[in-house]
Amino acid sequence: MHITSDLAQTLRPTAVAIGNFDGLHLGHQKVLQPIRDSLQGVRTVLTFHPHPQEVLTRRPQLLLTPPAEKLDLLAQMGFEQVVLLPFTPAFACQPPQEFIQTVLEQGLRVRHLSVGWDFCFGHRRSGNAQTLQAWGSERCIPVEVIPETKLNGERVSSSRIRAALATGEVSTAEALLGRPYRLTGEVVQGDQRGRQLGFPTANLRLPPEKFLPRDGVYSVWVDVPAAAAALPGVMNIGHRPTFAGLQHTVEVHLLDWTGDLYRQEVRVALRGFIRPERRFPTVADLIQQIQQDCQTARQQLGLAEQVGMV
Repeated sequence: MHITSDLAQTLRPTAVAIGNFDGLHLGHQKVLQPIRDSLQGVRTVLTFHPHPQEVLTRRPQLLLTPPAEKLDLLAQMGFEQVVLLPFTPAFACQPPQEFIQTVLEQGLRVRHLSVGWDFCFGHRRSGNAQTLQAWGSERCIPVEVIPETKLNGERVSSSRIRAALATGEVSTAEALLGRPYRLTGEVVQGDQRGRQLGFPTANLRLPPEKFLPRDGVYSVWVDVPAAAAALPGVMNIGHRPTFAGLQHTVEVHLLDWTGDLYRQEVRVALRGFIRPERRFPTVADLIQQIQQDCQTARQQLGLAEQVGMV
Protein backbone atom coordinates (compact mmCIF):
# COMPACT_ATOMS: atom_id res chain seq x y z
CA MET A 1 0.00 0.00 0.00
CA HIS A 2 1.36 3.40 -1.02
CA ILE A 3 1.40 5.92 1.86
CA THR A 4 2.15 9.60 1.43
CA SER A 5 1.47 12.99 2.99
CA ASP A 6 2.61 14.83 -0.15
CA LEU A 7 0.05 15.39 -2.90
CA ALA A 8 2.87 15.57 -5.42
CA GLN A 9 3.72 11.94 -4.62
CA THR A 10 0.27 10.42 -5.05
CA LEU A 11 -0.63 7.66 -7.50
CA ARG A 12 -3.25 9.00 -9.92
CA PRO A 13 -6.03 9.04 -11.04
CA THR A 14 -7.89 7.96 -7.94
CA ALA A 15 -11.10 6.65 -6.48
CA VAL A 16 -11.22 8.29 -3.05
CA ALA A 17 -12.99 8.00 0.29
CA ILE A 18 -12.52 11.08 2.48
CA GLY A 19 -12.84 11.29 6.25
CA ASN A 20 -11.09 11.20 9.60
CA PHE A 21 -12.09 7.55 10.01
CA ASP A 22 -11.04 7.33 13.66
CA GLY A 23 -12.01 3.83 14.71
CA LEU A 24 -12.92 2.60 11.21
CA HIS A 25 -16.30 1.65 12.65
CA LEU A 26 -19.38 0.34 10.84
CA GLY A 27 -20.33 3.79 9.56
CA HIS A 28 -16.84 4.42 8.21
CA GLN A 29 -16.82 1.02 6.55
CA LYS A 30 -19.94 1.95 4.57
CA VAL A 31 -18.21 5.12 3.33
CA LEU A 32 -15.16 3.08 2.35
CA GLN A 33 -17.02 0.24 0.63
CA PRO A 34 -17.79 1.98 -2.70
CA ILE A 35 -14.10 2.82 -3.10
CA ARG A 36 -12.96 -0.68 -2.16
CA ASP A 37 -15.10 -1.90 -5.05
CA SER A 38 -14.26 0.90 -7.47
CA LEU A 39 -12.55 0.33 -10.81
CA GLN A 40 -12.19 4.03 -11.65
CA GLY A 41 -8.76 4.74 -10.22
CA VAL A 42 -6.22 3.86 -7.55
CA ARG A 43 -8.33 2.87 -4.53
CA THR A 44 -7.39 5.62 -2.07
CA VAL A 45 -8.28 6.84 1.41
CA LEU A 46 -7.76 10.53 2.08
CA THR A 47 -7.54 11.25 5.78
CA PHE A 48 -5.96 13.87 7.99
CA HIS A 49 -3.21 14.07 10.59
CA PRO A 50 -3.25 15.33 13.23
CA HIS A 51 -6.94 14.89 13.91
CA PRO A 52 -8.74 18.12 12.92
CA GLN A 53 -10.30 18.46 16.39
CA GLU A 54 -6.82 18.56 17.91
CA VAL A 55 -5.91 21.51 15.71
CA LEU A 56 -9.22 23.35 16.00
CA THR A 57 -9.56 22.97 19.78
CA ARG A 58 -5.82 23.10 20.55
CA ARG A 59 -6.25 20.11 22.86
CA PRO A 60 -4.70 16.66 22.45
CA GLN A 61 -7.10 14.16 20.89
CA LEU A 62 -7.06 10.55 22.03
CA LEU A 63 -7.65 8.20 19.12
CA LEU A 64 -9.41 4.87 18.75
CA THR A 65 -7.02 4.08 15.88
CA PRO A 66 -3.69 5.96 15.98
CA PRO A 67 -2.05 6.38 12.55
CA ALA A 68 -0.09 3.11 12.49
CA GLU A 69 -3.12 1.06 13.52
CA LYS A 70 -5.36 2.84 11.01
CA LEU A 71 -2.91 2.22 8.20
CA ASP A 72 -2.67 -1.46 9.10
CA LEU A 73 -6.45 -1.85 9.03
CA LEU A 74 -6.78 -0.02 5.72
CA ALA A 75 -4.11 -2.25 4.20
CA GLN A 76 -6.05 -5.31 5.40
CA MET A 77 -9.15 -3.89 3.70
CA GLY A 78 -7.35 -3.87 0.38
CA PHE A 79 -6.79 -0.18 -0.27
CA GLU A 80 -3.94 0.68 -2.60
CA GLN A 81 -3.09 4.12 -1.26
CA VAL A 82 -3.54 6.28 1.84
CA VAL A 83 -2.96 10.02 1.76
CA LEU A 84 -2.32 11.39 5.26
CA LEU A 85 -2.89 15.06 4.56
CA PRO A 86 -1.33 17.39 7.16
CA PHE A 87 -4.11 19.31 8.92
CA THR A 88 -2.95 22.79 9.91
CA PRO A 89 -4.74 26.02 10.87
CA ALA A 90 -3.96 27.36 7.38
CA PHE A 91 -5.44 24.24 5.78
CA ALA A 92 -8.59 24.62 7.91
CA CYS A 93 -9.04 28.20 6.72
CA GLN A 94 -8.88 27.57 2.99
CA PRO A 95 -12.09 28.11 0.97
CA PRO A 96 -13.92 24.95 -0.11
CA GLN A 97 -13.19 25.61 -3.79
CA GLU A 98 -9.47 25.75 -3.07
CA PHE A 99 -9.64 22.33 -1.41
CA ILE A 100 -11.49 20.95 -4.41
CA GLN A 101 -9.03 22.43 -6.88
CA THR A 102 -5.72 21.74 -5.15
CA VAL A 103 -6.53 18.42 -3.47
CA LEU A 104 -9.23 16.67 -5.47
CA GLU A 105 -8.51 17.93 -8.98
CA GLN A 106 -4.76 18.57 -9.04
CA GLY A 107 -3.42 16.41 -6.21
CA LEU A 108 -5.56 13.32 -6.66
CA ARG A 109 -7.27 13.62 -10.06
CA VAL A 110 -10.39 12.12 -8.52
CA ARG A 111 -12.58 9.95 -10.75
CA HIS A 112 -14.86 8.51 -8.04
CA LEU A 113 -15.59 9.94 -4.59
CA SER A 114 -17.29 8.72 -1.41
CA VAL A 115 -18.02 10.75 1.74
CA GLY A 116 -20.31 10.52 4.74
CA TRP A 117 -23.54 12.51 4.94
CA ASP A 118 -22.06 14.88 7.56
CA PHE A 119 -18.69 15.53 5.87
CA CYS A 120 -17.73 19.22 5.94
CA PHE A 121 -14.59 20.97 4.77
CA GLY A 122 -13.13 24.40 4.16
CA HIS A 123 -13.26 27.63 6.14
CA ARG A 124 -15.87 27.42 8.93
CA ARG A 125 -17.02 24.09 7.48
CA SER A 126 -18.66 25.99 4.62
CA GLY A 127 -18.19 23.09 2.17
CA ASN A 128 -20.20 19.90 2.58
CA ALA A 129 -21.30 16.72 0.82
CA GLN A 130 -23.76 18.66 -1.32
CA THR A 131 -20.93 20.95 -2.46
CA LEU A 132 -19.03 17.88 -3.64
CA GLN A 133 -22.09 16.41 -5.35
CA ALA A 134 -22.57 19.63 -7.31
CA TRP A 135 -18.91 19.62 -8.30
CA GLY A 136 -19.09 15.99 -9.37
CA SER A 137 -22.24 16.57 -11.38
CA GLU A 138 -20.54 19.32 -13.37
CA ARG A 139 -17.63 17.02 -14.25
CA CYS A 140 -19.49 13.71 -14.60
CA ILE A 141 -17.62 12.34 -11.56
CA PRO A 142 -19.72 10.04 -9.35
CA VAL A 143 -19.90 11.37 -5.79
CA GLU A 144 -21.51 8.99 -3.32
CA VAL A 145 -22.90 10.44 -0.09
CA ILE A 146 -23.43 7.68 2.47
CA PRO A 147 -26.31 8.15 4.94
CA GLU A 148 -25.74 7.79 8.66
CA THR A 149 -25.44 4.26 10.03
CA LYS A 150 -27.53 3.29 13.05
CA LEU A 151 -27.28 0.38 15.45
CA ASN A 152 -30.19 -0.34 17.80
CA GLY A 153 -31.76 2.94 16.76
CA GLU A 154 -28.76 5.10 17.58
CA ARG A 155 -26.13 6.60 15.33
CA VAL A 156 -22.83 4.74 15.02
CA SER A 157 -20.05 7.20 15.87
CA SER A 158 -16.55 7.37 17.29
CA SER A 159 -17.92 9.37 20.24
CA ARG A 160 -20.38 6.59 21.05
CA ILE A 161 -17.57 4.04 20.98
CA ARG A 162 -15.44 6.14 23.33
CA ALA A 163 -18.37 6.50 25.70
CA ALA A 164 -18.90 2.72 25.72
CA LEU A 165 -15.23 2.01 26.39
CA ALA A 166 -15.13 4.64 29.14
CA THR A 167 -17.74 2.65 31.06
CA GLY A 168 -16.33 -0.80 30.28
CA GLU A 169 -19.09 -1.71 27.78
CA VAL A 170 -16.77 -3.82 25.65
CA SER A 171 -19.51 -5.66 23.77
CA THR A 172 -21.16 -2.38 22.74
CA ALA A 173 -17.86 -1.03 21.41
CA GLU A 174 -17.28 -4.28 19.51
CA ALA A 175 -20.75 -4.13 17.94
CA LEU A 176 -20.19 -0.54 16.78
CA LEU A 177 -16.73 -1.29 15.41
CA GLY A 178 -17.65 -4.55 13.76
CA ARG A 179 -14.59 -6.11 15.44
CA PRO A 180 -13.07 -6.24 18.94
CA TYR A 181 -11.39 -3.11 20.26
CA ARG A 182 -7.64 -3.70 20.21
CA LEU A 183 -4.54 -2.38 21.91
CA THR A 184 -1.25 -2.86 20.08
CA GLY A 185 2.06 -2.17 21.77
CA GLU A 186 5.59 -3.23 22.53
CA VAL A 187 6.33 -5.34 25.61
CA VAL A 188 8.65 -3.37 27.88
CA GLN A 189 10.43 -4.04 31.15
CA GLY A 190 8.21 -3.81 34.24
CA ASP A 191 8.90 -4.14 37.95
CA GLN A 192 8.20 -7.91 37.92
CA ARG A 193 5.41 -7.46 40.46
CA GLY A 194 3.11 -9.89 38.64
CA ARG A 195 5.82 -12.54 38.48
CA GLN A 196 6.39 -12.22 42.23
CA LEU A 197 2.67 -12.87 42.76
CA GLY A 198 2.73 -15.93 40.53
CA PHE A 199 1.05 -14.22 37.57
CA PRO A 200 3.74 -12.91 35.20
CA THR A 201 2.55 -10.08 32.99
CA ALA A 202 3.61 -8.41 29.77
CA ASN A 203 3.79 -4.65 30.26
CA LEU A 204 2.67 -2.82 27.13
CA ARG A 205 3.95 0.49 25.81
CA LEU A 206 1.16 1.94 23.69
CA PRO A 207 1.04 4.99 21.43
CA PRO A 208 0.51 7.98 23.76
CA GLU A 209 -2.54 9.10 21.77
CA LYS A 210 -4.31 5.71 22.03
CA PHE A 211 -7.71 5.88 23.73
CA LEU A 212 -7.83 3.47 26.67
CA PRO A 213 -10.96 1.91 28.12
CA ARG A 214 -11.82 2.48 31.78
CA ASP A 215 -9.37 1.25 34.37
CA GLY A 216 -10.04 -2.29 35.46
CA VAL A 217 -9.63 -5.96 34.58
CA TYR A 218 -10.59 -7.46 31.23
CA SER A 219 -10.70 -10.82 29.51
CA VAL A 220 -8.71 -10.63 26.28
CA TRP A 221 -7.36 -12.53 23.31
CA VAL A 222 -3.69 -11.86 22.63
CA ASP A 223 -1.77 -12.21 19.38
CA VAL A 224 1.94 -12.83 20.01
CA PRO A 225 4.63 -13.49 17.40
CA ALA A 226 5.49 -16.94 18.73
CA ALA A 227 1.93 -18.33 18.68
CA ALA A 228 -0.01 -19.41 15.62
CA ALA A 229 -3.36 -18.48 17.16
CA ALA A 230 -4.59 -15.87 19.63
CA LEU A 231 -4.00 -16.77 23.28
CA PRO A 232 -6.42 -16.22 26.16
CA GLY A 233 -5.44 -13.69 28.77
CA VAL A 234 -6.37 -11.26 31.52
CA MET A 235 -5.52 -7.57 31.18
CA ASN A 236 -5.28 -4.94 33.90
CA ILE A 237 -5.37 -1.22 33.18
CA GLY A 238 -4.64 1.16 36.02
CA HIS A 239 -2.31 2.21 38.82
CA ARG A 240 -2.16 -1.00 40.94
CA PRO A 241 -3.56 0.71 44.06
CA THR A 242 -2.72 -2.23 46.37
CA PHE A 243 0.93 -1.26 45.89
CA ALA A 244 0.29 2.50 45.85
CA GLY A 245 1.31 2.62 42.23
CA LEU A 246 1.76 6.03 40.63
CA GLN A 247 2.34 5.04 37.00
CA HIS A 248 -0.59 4.15 34.79
CA THR A 249 0.11 0.75 33.24
CA VAL A 250 -1.39 -1.79 30.86
CA GLU A 251 -0.43 -5.36 31.78
CA VAL A 252 -1.48 -8.69 30.28
CA HIS A 253 -1.23 -12.13 31.87
CA LEU A 254 -1.44 -15.03 29.40
CA LEU A 255 -3.44 -17.95 30.77
CA ASP A 256 -2.01 -20.86 28.81
CA TRP A 257 1.39 -19.76 27.58
CA THR A 258 4.80 -18.96 28.98
CA GLY A 259 7.73 -17.38 27.21
CA ASP A 260 9.73 -14.21 26.76
CA LEU A 261 7.87 -11.40 24.96
CA TYR A 262 10.28 -8.60 25.86
CA ARG A 263 10.58 -6.03 23.05
CA GLN A 264 8.05 -7.87 20.90
CA GLU A 265 4.86 -6.32 19.58
CA VAL A 266 1.61 -7.88 20.78
CA ARG A 267 -1.99 -7.14 19.91
CA VAL A 268 -4.68 -7.41 22.56
CA ALA A 269 -8.36 -7.79 21.64
CA LEU A 270 -10.82 -6.96 24.42
CA ARG A 271 -13.51 -9.56 25.06
CA GLY A 272 -15.18 -8.57 28.32
CA PHE A 273 -15.00 -6.33 31.37
CA ILE A 274 -14.47 -8.27 34.60
CA ARG A 275 -14.27 -5.68 37.37
CA PRO A 276 -13.01 -2.19 38.25
CA GLU A 277 -9.55 -1.77 39.68
CA ARG A 278 -9.50 -1.55 43.48
CA ARG A 279 -7.19 -1.68 46.46
CA PHE A 280 -6.99 -4.91 48.47
CA PRO A 281 -6.22 -5.07 52.22
CA THR A 282 -3.48 -7.67 51.79
CA VAL A 283 -1.40 -9.24 49.02
CA ALA A 284 -3.06 -12.57 49.80
CA ASP A 285 -6.46 -11.02 49.11
CA LEU A 286 -5.14 -9.67 45.80
CA ILE A 287 -3.79 -13.08 44.76
CA GLN A 288 -7.13 -14.71 45.58
CA GLN A 289 -8.92 -12.12 43.45
CA ILE A 290 -6.52 -12.59 40.54
CA GLN A 291 -7.25 -16.31 40.63
CA GLN A 292 -10.95 -15.51 40.44
CA ASP A 293 -10.31 -13.03 37.61
CA CYS A 294 -8.59 -15.78 35.63
CA GLN A 295 -11.57 -18.07 36.08
CA THR A 296 -13.98 -15.31 35.05
CA ALA A 297 -11.84 -14.59 32.00
CA ARG A 298 -11.97 -18.24 30.96
CA GLN A 299 -15.74 -18.18 31.22
CA GLN A 300 -16.01 -14.98 29.15
CA LEU A 301 -13.64 -16.44 26.56
CA GLY A 302 -15.60 -19.68 26.28
CA LEU A 303 -12.98 -21.74 28.12
CA ALA A 304 -15.05 -22.51 31.21
CA GLU A 305 -14.44 -26.25 30.92
CA GLN A 306 -10.77 -25.61 31.74
CA VAL A 307 -11.41 -23.81 35.04
CA GLY A 308 -10.69 -26.92 37.09
CA MET A 309 -7.28 -27.22 35.45
CA VAL A 310 -6.04 -23.80 36.65
